[in-house]
Amino acid sequence: MTIQVSGENPVRETYDVYASAYDDFNRGYMYERWTGRLLAKAEEAGVGGERLLDVGCGTGLSSLPMLDRGWRVTACDISPQMLEIAKAKLEGRAELLVADMRELPELGEFDLVWAVNDAINYLLSTEELEAALVGMRRNLAPGGIVLFDVNTLATYRNFFGNEVVREEEGRRFVWSGQMAAEEVVPGSINEARFEVTGEPGSGHVHRQRHFPEAEVVGAIEAAGLQYLGVFGEQDGDLHPELDEERHTKAVYLGKDTK
Repeated sequence: MTIQVSGENPVRETYDVYASAYDDFNRGYMYERWTGRLLAKAEEAGVGGERLLDVGCGTGLSSLPMLDRGWRVTACDISPQMLEIAKAKLEGRAELLVADMRELPELGEFDLVWAVNDAINYLLSTEELEAALVGMRRNLAPGGIVLFDVNTLATYRNFFGNEVVREEEGRRFVWSGQMAAEEVVPGSINEARFEVTGEPGSGHVHRQRHFPEAEVVGAIEAAGLQYLGVFGEQDGDLHPELDEERHTKAVYLGKDTK
């Protein structure tokens, strides 16, 4: 298992601070079920083989169930601190490296390249999205599938508009949404603050951009991928027609055309 380090970035700084709280704050999220739903869509799209590149892998919560399904996994994230946790969790079963998805290096040929759990939303422009998708396409095997999710308007008006408090392992986590509902519009930049009560230096801001459907489809095609479709997520299930006001995530698929 190898960890390589690249340059500075505000998102890296956010997740380096967030790393020690990430797994506890997200405890109870059904990663095995969620990744299973995503894999089923990739299989319906014709994915062949079992080589996965997990972009924005965080602490490895999306990589681990794929390893357990027999996939060969290479995973990258912009945060070295997140990857240190993933390294301990994955126990040498995956290749890990630090990488900025906007400048994704050539890491091999993969049957499936995905970026899940809103990693894409930390990109703040269409140009950055296109750059990330070009890098993902560059790492696809012939006929490979790109899959990623983005948060919807509903998520930004709710999760980014309210306070969420959770307690795990004797720690108190506070997520404070900074957005008023009327501020959340297609393409808006949305912010929330997170901190662990009583832990100095734990406070940090999450800044995410909403990506409208037409903009995402255009970026997929501009990256040289065939657009395959979008699904709306609600309560862990995927629906064939996206409703930004009802669904919490949009899941997009593209295919290599080489």
